Amino acid sequence: MTTSTKPLVLRSDYQRSVADYWNNEQDPVNLRLGDVDGLYHHHYGLGDYDPSVLTRGDDAVIAEMHRLETAQANVLLDQFGDVGPQDKLLDAGCGRGGSSIMANARFGCQVDGVTISETQAAFANEQARLRGVDDSVRYHFRNMLDTGFETGSRRGIWNNESTMYVNLYDLFAEHGRQLARGGRYVCITGCSNDVTGGRSKAVSKIDEHYTCNIHPRSDYFGALAANNLVPISVVDLTASTIPYWELRAKSSVATGIEEAFLTAYREGSFHYLMIVADRV
Repeated sequence: MTTSTKPLVLRSDYQRSVADYWNNEQDPVNLRLGDVDGLYHHHYGLGDYDPSVLTRGDDAVIAEMHRLETAQANVLLDQFGDVGPQDKLLDAGCGRGGSSIMANARFGCQVDGVTISETQAAFANEQARLRGVDDSVRYHFRNMLDTGFETGSRRGIWNNESTMYVNLYDLFAEHGRQLARGGRYVCITGCSNDVTGGRSKAVSKIDEHYTCNIHPRSDYFGALAANNLVPISVVDLTASTIPYWELRAKSSVATGIEEAFLTAYREGSFHYLMIVADRV
């Protein structure tokens, strides 16, 4: 893989605090679910859950939550279309890397993941090695605002619940640089409702819990337009993610943030969107 000079990764006190958070994170809601099949996700789920799992014990609930999270990753990957083995994809803010492994299995192409957590990158690279795909799936301790990858080298890029940690204009400028003309960008994210005229207490609680900065919905479209990324599809996934949160609230791995998500979604102050855009 050819790259340009490797840039400085952590550039602010805030980035260092986020990196520290994820370097030390050992939350069972991420690790126990990933232990089901070795795909470790750092995002939420989509679709209705099987209510019978609530009568079949904790392991059944964990497996069902993991199924919903994997379904969400498949919905994201569906948006990339006819990616082939000759192409390169980028998982921006890759966490422990489950979606990158799924992308490689589906498309047979090279996938790079970037994270500002050295711990996550090392963990994800070990998972790729154990699966025997470390020649084509690689994880890097890099900043997604300045990855060092070549201009125009990517057929597709995605952010799966990682945009709330960065300035969107800076992020989409870097994505626009890396994407080939006609390349595809996919984002699944939580965003606040501009119409309500302010963030609710529930949204502020989510920010505080994850040390993030949730953006208003309109910021995404302004930043995309400023960086030659034209939306072709916007899907509101809010109703589809509520069942996941209802199940998680009843699980042994609940963290206490579940009620804030459910309140924010139900009151309409928070939306779960998938945005698909092409590089022009």
